[in-house]
Amino acid sequence: MVKIGVLVSGGGTNLQALIDAEKSGIIKNGEISLVISNKKDAYALTRAENNGIKTAVVLKKECRDASEFEEKIISALAKANTDIIVLAGFMCILSENF
Repeated sequence: MVKIGVLVSGGGTNLQALIDAEKSGIIKNGEISLVISNKKDAYALTRAENNGIKTAVVLKKECRDASEFEEKIISALAKANTDIIVLAGFMCILSENF
């Protein structure tokens, strides 16, 4: 099973579509294993928690620069053994190094 990491920033309607697709069998060989948000109050985190999906929050303002921000996201994805990343309304620009 492919482990999917989803990056979000807001309400999570795109995330909900992915959750629904997984539950209905449209996504056959993958499972959402982690949802990461750059906003601690993003409703997408609640959607994930309501569906038993692990969550993490990485706040850009708590990082010294964009590189550290990206490193923290990458670290969380690596700890969850993420195979694929979906940007579902993630409102941050990521560098080409990401």
